[in-house]
Amino acid sequence: MKIVVLDGYTENPGDLSWAGFEALGSLTVYDRTPFVEGNAEILRRARGAEAVIVNKTPLSAETIGALLPELRYIGVLATGFNVVDMVGSISYSDDISAAKAAGIPVCNIPTYGTTAVAQFAMALLLELCHHVADHSRSVKAGDWSRCPDFCYWNTPLIELAGKTFGVIGYGRIGQATARLAAAFGMEVLACDAYAKPCPPARLTTLEEVLEKSDVISLHCPLTPETQGIINRETLDRMKDGVFLLNTSRGPLVDEAALADALAGGKVAGAGLDVLAVEPPLADNPLMARPNCLITPHIAWAPKESRQRLMDVAVANLKAWLNGAPQNVVNP
Repeated sequence: MKIVVLDGYTENPGDLSWAGFEALGSLTVYDRTPFVEGNAEILRRARGAEAVIVNKTPLSAETIGALLPELRYIGVLATGFNVVDMVGSISYSDDISAAKAAGIPVCNIPTYGTTAVAQFAMALLLELCHHVADHSRSVKAGDWSRCPDFCYWNTPLIELAGKTFGVIGYGRIGQATARLAAAFGMEVLACDAYAKPCPPARLTTLEEVLEKSDVISLHCPLTPETQGIINRETLDRMKDGVFLLNTSRGPLVDEAALADALAGGKVAGAGLDVLAVEPPLADNPLMARPNCLITPHIAWAPKESRQRLMDVAVANLKAWLNGAPQNVVNP
């Protein structure tokens, strides 16, 4: 069986092994496959493959049709199955319909980075509270050596105990993040139309989460209902001086509205691991906000979580070969 990975670098930049896939067939791995100017390179590289594995390389209905009849399996090296290119959003929904019509299963990785993403959300929050990196740079610049006192701080320092942590989206990652917040002594509120009550959060309405939380952390999927859930109206409902965290999906946030809220002090600080367009455009208004931490979509990326992803991706393909496909998103 011919297996082609079209964009394997972010999953495995060299610290993992592709041996699991190699044991299942003839494997070709490309670090990246260009697609901005069309699908010609995708077709050239994937033609003849029975199994195509992607992370962010789009497989449109046209592309899937052109790869038939050889193409029989599509694996996604991620939980979500939508990608964003330089000119906008390309949804996998049409791809899934085309794949289903052709009898091709599309298999994703439903969970692998729960612990990593929850940990990263709290890392962003702790940086907003203590400005550790800024203080370290200040010390190395000689500020402590010149200080007349035994200590100093350049920004207000914030204790989390007793404050309220609001979670929007109370699935696996939302619950894991809530447990960490509770361990810091925070009261936890959560809203999720589909979640069942589960400690430590008290399930409530979106309105109460917005109005009572000192910190709001986004963990909901991107759907038509949640796109832009953080907007001028919902920002206005929040406490003055709230912290906002997003380790979920960039388009959950109206970035222009958030930039204005950061500039005006309504939002004291934001910690974002995702943006609406990735990599960001030069004119993204959040890039100029000093009270906005932005990291390059790395919450998921510790080696341990990437290894779990690799293991599930291999298991998905093996299950399909054995006639019992798993984690199929287009049944």
